[in-house]
Amino acid sequence: MYGPFFFAEENVTRMIYLDMLQLWPMPQLQNIPTFIFQQDGSLAHFHCDVRQYLNTALPGRWIGRVSGNDQQLMLWAPRSPDLTPCDFFLWGYVKDRVFVARDLADLKARIIAAVKNIDARMLTRVWHELEYRIGVCRVISGADIENL
Repeated sequence: MYGPFFFAEENVTRMIYLDMLQLWPMPQLQNIPTFIFQQDGSLAHFHCDVRQYLNTALPGRWIGRVSGNDQQLMLWAPRSPDLTPCDFFLWGYVKDRVFVARDLADLKARIIAAVKNIDARMLTRVWHELEYRIGVCRVISGADIENL
């Protein structure tokens, strides 16, 4: 778990997103050989320049929407919030802790505090939960899951 990052721009384009990747997390994560980078299906994340950068910088170590000869670890699971740790854990956890922010500065401070509070034990439980959820999907052959 690494972050959070706050964009100053109102709209995040492919170039703004690519600049953020190249200038913020990647230089800081160079010495961590085992991390996996996950992004969602946003258009800025799916742009060919972004995917080309990830294929070069993190071959076989990123999760996202793909096309052609991308070198991802696995596909991003669209419309599958039960399989995305950010969806089934992170967003709800952070939201519960920042719900009553007074203004933008307070909101950012609360988000930073919530992310800093996530520890290795919590992430281990999330990993085990993800393994369980993937197991359920295997058992039901990828059919819809009403409540997980």
